[in-house]
Amino acid sequence: MPLIAQPAPAESDYSLVACLDNVRNLSTVLKAIHFREHATCFATKNGIKVTVENAKCVQANAFIQAAIFQEFKVQEEPVTFRINLTVLLDCLSIFGSNPMPGNLTALRMCYQGYGYPLMLFLEEGGVVTVCKINTQEPEETLDFDFCSTNVINKIILQSEGLREAFSELDMTSEILQITMSPDKPYFRLSTFGNAGSSHLDYPKDSDLMESFNCNQTQVNRYKISLLKPSTKALVLSCKVSIRTDNRGFLSLQYMIRNEDGQDFWLLLVDWIRQSHLWNIMKFALNGLFLESGE
Repeated sequence: MPLIAQPAPAESDYSLVACLDNVRNLSTVLKAIHFREHATCFATKNGIKVTVENAKCVQANAFIQAAIFQEFKVQEEPVTFRINLTVLLDCLSIFGSNPMPGNLTALRMCYQGYGYPLMLFLEEGGVVTVCKINTQEPEETLDFDFCSTNVINKIILQSEGLREAFSELDMTSEILQITMSPDKPYFRLSTFGNAGSSHLDYPKDSDLMESFNCNQTQVNRYKISLLKPSTKALVLSCKVSIRTDNRGFLSLQYMIRNEDGQDFWLLLVDWIRQSHLWNIMKFALNGLFLESGE
């Protein structure tokens, strides 16, 4: 692409430069975490993390590794700024969200540093559009961890199985109870709504079950309202990795395949203490892979 090939003027002045041949590889990722208007961006030499939070109780993180970009440069790390995510997504789709076959929109994204706008150079079919988005002072974000070494139970399920469950379970229930066990019922989803209790069981030898590794029985309850932001990723995904650790953290990783055939993992972690008064959710996307959990 000519846009990608041509260096930007005074490129050494930019703190961040990132280029993509297909902007949809970025916009699809960001749409999956777009449940609030503003986001905080963190850039290092490893890639870009985009964080969205709601009232300090829900957090979504999109990780786009440097290898995803055709060109990626960070002068001094970390580069941090806050931006209007709604405006950013509108700019990324300025040539339309459904391009004609064979027509790709290229992106060159540049940021000079604190107080400067984020510059977007978008090119399609020889037409170049330049967008400038004002940046803001970054806010402090939540800091918590899901450590793979503490994982007790882990399964990998085809996404169609989870989509089917969400369509069949009683969503008038405020909670979703998840049972994972080395013995029957193995993997069970339960709701408790207006029509009573409903349960959906998955045998460990089910055709939908790609991997089953449960070491002990765990029964945990999670607020359905905190799981809803992940439904966009579920619709786009082909596989789901479901993990629980020794504290009751729930990790849902959604595998999403982009237009270039690369795999992305979307991670949702929902922490509810026994009192059910504290609710923290982490929604993370990592280019190519995210924590192997091995």
